[in-house]
Order: sequence, then structure tokens, then C-alpha cells
Amino acid sequence: MSEETVNNNEVASEESVTEESVREALRGVMDPELHLDVVTLGLIREIDLKSTPANVKMLLTTPFCPYGPWMVGQIKEMAEYAVGDEVKVEVLAEQWHPEMMEDPTLLGFF
Repeated sequence: MSEETVNNNEVASEESVTEESVREALRGVMDPELHLDVVTLGLIREIDLKSTPANVKMLLTTPFCPYGPWMVGQIKEMAEYAVGDEVKVEVLAEQWHPEMMEDPTLLGFF
């Protein structure tokens, strides 16, 4: 394979990274207490692929979630895998509530 072909493949793979593809990768990160993924729970608030490094803004289900550092690490790892480069994960101070979920009835509150 020529160097030009390799470079074209790298560009094509970078161009195929979208917010949706990163969001799909993050579905692999499960909240250990609620047994739902972070996307379904609505914990992923923003994915910015234009910044350097890419940036994921997220919430925790509770302010002092004991699994918070672990979840941040898992989100960083999965996002970096999807993006193919470094990703910054920022935990927002905003309070999470079940209405932020894709389907709030999954927790049986509604």
C-alpha cells in the first residue's frame, strides 16, 4: 500500500467521525447503579468535535456519585476510541433529573 493510500484512509476515517458515532460508542458505558447506558440516561449533554481536543460535556446522576471518577474515565476511553484522538471530558455542575432521559419511563418514575 502506498503512503498516499494510507494518508487518504486516515483522512477518510477522521471525516467519518460524527457526534452521532461518538454518542453510539458511549452507549457502551453503563451506569453501574441504574444499569442503563450514559446516553439513554441523558448524562451526555454535548459532544464538540471541532475543539482541540474534542470535548464531551456530561452530568452525573448525583453530585457526589461514588462511580463518578470511574464513569468519567470510561467515557473518556470510549470517546477517544471513537474519535481516534485525545478527548477532554468535562463534568457539568447542572443537576441531572430523569426527564433528561431518552425514555424516562425506563426507571419506572412516570
